[in-house]
Amino acid sequence: MKEQDSLTRRFESAYAAYGTSVYRLAMVYLGCPADAEDITQEVFLKLLYKAPAFADREHEKRWLLRVTANLCRDQLKNFWRRQTVALDESCPVPEGPDRAVLETILALPETYKGPIHLHYYEGYSVAEVAEILKLSQSAVKMRLKRGRELLKLELDTGWEGSV
Repeated sequence: MKEQDSLTRRFESAYAAYGTSVYRLAMVYLGCPADAEDITQEVFLKLLYKAPAFADREHEKRWLLRVTANLCRDQLKNFWRRQTVALDESCPVPEGPDRAVLETILALPETYKGPIHLHYYEGYSVAEVAEILKLSQSAVKMRLKRGRELLKLELDTGWEGSV
């Protein structure tokens, strides 16, 4: 009983500390709140049932983000997901000052979304992003560079069209 209480406290602590980061990364990959919530739930279920040992809190966060990225990639490869038709109104982007930037990031190809989110929103270094996404550092740098170029191109044309 005492072991289960300890596991429950550990789970609740991890969810309170990293639930938002896991959800945001899933949202970046999938673009839909319902899908992001499903992935967040799966990630924390894996944490609960596998109960891996971590060296420290940062190691735990990296593990959670790696599992999130892997589950999102699996979901994007899913046969049923490829057979669906997108409904713009079904997965709206939250209102706010950075709405245009967020919409543009969500519209980027999958290969650029994860590295951009982890580097710029979560604050990870290139080496850490490479470790989380299981890529080389040069691949992460190139994806960040190309992602920035696409963002700049899209945001510049978007601003010119609104003037």
